[in-house]
Amino acid sequence: MFTGLIEEIGAVAAVQNAADSTALTIRAKTALEGLKLGDSIAVNGVCLTATAFDGETFAVGLAPETLKRTNLGDLKTGDPVNLERSLSPTGRLGGHFVQGHVDGTGVIKSFRPDRDALWLTVETDPALIRYVVTKGYIAIDGTSLTVVDTGPDWFNVTLVDYTQQHIALPQKKPGDRVNLEVDILAKYVERLIADREGAGLTTDFLKEHGFIKEGAR
Repeated sequence: MFTGLIEEIGAVAAVQNAADSTALTIRAKTALEGLKLGDSIAVNGVCLTATAFDGETFAVGLAPETLKRTNLGDLKTGDPVNLERSLSPTGRLGGHFVQGHVDGTGVIKSFRPDRDALWLTVETDPALIRYVVTKGYIAIDGTSLTVVDTGPDWFNVTLVDYTQQHIALPQKKPGDRVNLEVDILAKYVERLIADREGAGLTTDFLKEHGFIKEGAR
């Protein structure tokens, strides 16, 4: 589990492509503190397992499913990446519940400066947009951000000056892919509503307990 509060910007030190595997070596500082083999680290919002490390780098393997669903296969040596270690039980949850299980990717449509803030608009599949709501949470390359507005195949967020200085997103350009993880609560609610008849959750039951309002179907 992660919070979406990026701890540092790391850099890809090497990409290893073999016939049957892909691995990344990433240069870092903060992410190495207290690191043990097998620990989870979010790289651009993707929960990965540390398979090796030294005083300057750590290595992770990329499964075929990870390459299919995320932008990690686009990375090249020297590219910046957002890093966050998994949440400690004594840590503060300053962002939102981020699993590190990326739902899919989006494409940066535009950046727009607004005084010291930066607007970011992302296009993605309408199948993901259905889970994105105004003032709701979304993780973009692992960064917990608040949605400002949405359209049929896009949404936007604003990055305050501090955030811009501490994440890799502003170093990207329009057309670049970003990893997206929607709020897990939205997916659970959808599943519960879809299965309500089979589970005995009738419309009357849901109305009685305040899950839907009168007049809703």
